[in-house]
Amino acid sequence: MPVILFDGECALCQRVVRGLLRLDGEARMRFAPLQGAAGQAFLRARGLPTDDFDSLVFVPDWDHAASGTYQMRTDGLIGALKVCGGIGAELAAILAVWPTGWRDAGYRWVARSRHRIFGEWTPRPLARPEWAARFLP
Repeated sequence: MPVILFDGECALCQRVVRGLLRLDGEARMRFAPLQGAAGQAFLRARGLPTDDFDSLVFVPDWDHAASGTYQMRTDGLIGALKVCGGIGAELAAILAVWPTGWRDAGYRWVARSRHRIFGEWTPRPLARPEWAARFLP
């Protein structure tokens, strides 16, 4: 199963996750905050920083995560959008037109400013209660 690791304290990141929940009508993806147990274990196992939450991480096959396959930043978002299919796949194709370096430069700029622009996340109920089961601890 594909899993997205995201900054659980970021309002923008939470909005992106909720958008992906809506786009993923087949409920293929799971989600986990980078600050949570699953996210921290994944980061430690790959030697990635466990205290830097500026990057979305997409793991295409969580059940075989030990293989080391994952994508970060815009490549991760594109991978997640492809899994959603439909309009998500179309958005992925549009994003993929630009070179990774350009996309990631924009991603890093937004990541540095996201808390100032979008604020901290205030927890609120999910639009659909069944979505809660799609989150890893």
